[in-house]
Amino acid sequence: MLFNSLSFVVFLVLVLALYYSKLFSWTGKKRMLLLASYVFYGLWNPPLVILLWISTVVDYTAGKKLAVLVDKRKRKLWLLLSMFVNLGFLAFFKYGDFLLENFTALLNAVGVDYTARPMDIILPMGISFYTFQTMSYTIDMYNRRLEPARTFLDFALYVTFFPQLVAGPIVRAKELLTQFYTEKKATANQFMWGLFLLTIGLFQKVVLADTLLSGTADTVFGSREVLYSLDAWTGTLAFSGQIFFDFAGYSTCAIGIALMLGITLPDNFRYPYAAIGFSDLWRRWHISLSTWLRDYLYIPLGGNRHGITRMYVALMLTMLLGGLWHGAAWTFVVWGALHGIYLVVERLLKGMVKVKINAWNGIVLAFLTYTLVNITWVFFRAREFGTAWNMIKSMFFLNDEGAKVLYEFDIAKVLLIISGLFICHWVMRNTSMKEVAQRTNPWVFGVFWAILFFLIVISQGSGEQFIYFQF
Repeated sequence: MLFNSLSFVVFLVLVLALYYSKLFSWTGKKRMLLLASYVFYGLWNPPLVILLWISTVVDYTAGKKLAVLVDKRKRKLWLLLSMFVNLGFLAFFKYGDFLLENFTALLNAVGVDYTARPMDIILPMGISFYTFQTMSYTIDMYNRRLEPARTFLDFALYVTFFPQLVAGPIVRAKELLTQFYTEKKATANQFMWGLFLLTIGLFQKVVLADTLLSGTADTVFGSREVLYSLDAWTGTLAFSGQIFFDFAGYSTCAIGIALMLGITLPDNFRYPYAAIGFSDLWRRWHISLSTWLRDYLYIPLGGNRHGITRMYVALMLTMLLGGLWHGAAWTFVVWGALHGIYLVVERLLKGMVKVKINAWNGIVLAFLTYTLVNITWVFFRAREFGTAWNMIKSMFFLNDEGAKVLYEFDIAKVLLIISGLFICHWVMRNTSMKEVAQRTNPWVFGVFWAILFFLIVISQGSGEQFIYFQF
């Protein structure tokens, strides 16, 4: 079920009506939310709910055992069971075909004539998100950083909570699980702010991502011709805006819906295109994933505790695996590698050059960071290396001539939207939407809200799924 569909509006109204009715105790409301979450997920493909059940049962059981066992060997075995089940599902469903294709290519490269039948595996929606979320529970239990879930119901709801189930934020147990222990009810202000966040998220998705930017990005990246430089840059910029508005839109919707239920979810984006450098970027973009990779991969690999060389190796491995997390293709690995290289170079430069950031050089450095980010987006969006390489050559004027596939209106539209996006992020980089809203005249705020709602309605979105559903 998609947030940007009429069926979800009916679903949400029904859930809210039952949640705030006096028909259920708090336990009854949690059961209702759990059932609603299974319905929300199961409408895509009902049998895939079984994967959620298996992960839930295995990790809840592992957590209970890890809470009481003292023997190190037995504790490690329960942790390994959890990781084997979760990573096994992820490896099979997400990377099965990819691994088979590369195994076949390797055999053919060494002279073995082998052709494998494609497995045509269906990728379960959001498997990367809920796998990381539930794994964090057992890892924290193993490291004794967390108390076990009080009941199976609480843990099951933590794993499947429908607002953030499919595309995050990836929430730690200490942030969400404990909220289910006592009855939650949104105040009037929380409910209205949650509704406003839902509106903002839908505006980002329906109006900006789908209606205004996706067509241009699809035209450019779908072209098989060598492109004119301006067209290549415009398509890349359009995708950079599209993926931000699409993914941040989902996160904003999720946070808003949860808040309408009285549940608080952490921010996932903090105006990332105003980042000054790539360390700053990853503190602002997909925060729940970047902190997960830091805590459960980068630090266990050694982090910055074992010398410069070990730190750079850990950094590159983390970003390479972060790239592969996004998709089963070598283009995603290149995307991760570029971010890893950027982070390594940035740390080297910081050790050699001391720069005091102010408003003037800050915006220049933010613009440089955003430009370099757009180079990585080419590999993220392109389906094949040939397309990505032709795009890069066109963007850096390495092609003698190229085809013009965009109209002047499309170019002007994208440049206007992306310029506004960059300026907005720069202005907002040290504040928050809520702080701005609190300083705004209520009448002005109300008119702004009404305009957003009107634009969502007239956009008549086709119900495009969110980009990160495929990850």
